[in-house]
Amino acid sequence: MASEKTDKSRLRRDLLRTRAALPEGDVPVNGHALARHALQLPELTGAHTVAAYVSVGREPSTREVLEGLRERGVRVLLPVLLPDDDLDWAAYEGRDHLVPAGRGLLEPDGPRLGPEAVLAADAVLLPGLAVDRRGLRLGRGGGSYDRVLERLTRAGSRAALVVLLYDGEVLAQVPAEPHDRAVHAVVTPSGTTRFPAL
Repeated sequence: MASEKTDKSRLRRDLLRTRAALPEGDVPVNGHALARHALQLPELTGAHTVAAYVSVGREPSTREVLEGLRERGVRVLLPVLLPDDDLDWAAYEGRDHLVPAGRGLLEPDGPRLGPEAVLAADAVLLPGLAVDRRGLRLGRGGGSYDRVLERLTRAGSRAALVVLLYDGEVLAQVPAEPHDRAVHAVVTPSGTTRFPAL
């Protein structure tokens, strides 16, 4: 267990270093390609509610995905980080309704819907640093999305779990711990890869 945590920390550092070295202009270009593929996913084209997130810094851009879903009339839920690192949710009402939050994040300025609001989602777009060939996601290590995934599992949710990444972040294997849960698909600027969720 300690070895997996050490391996995860080392891999996170390497992946974040690679992202930090990306030219700033590459982020919107990759984001456009990523949005084109993501918005064609059947899990999103047929969704009434999608839980997503607002990308920041050198993360793969979610801006066009959020706008594309909203334009289709999809209800988009965005996370609001709570003091204990759990996630509350609020509806996305457009870019003009995003406000700065702690840790450099942006969050919706509308009413908070509670941590259980994610259970209404037909699909959940997850941030991450990598996904491996089994569909196991490597997050940033804060545990916020582990709680979301646990909440979905406990409720018996059938929401599609999709990670948005850069092409080089789909790896042969990421270190795994017993609580890690596989996702259904990863979308990169080059396309979509599906996994049989474990």
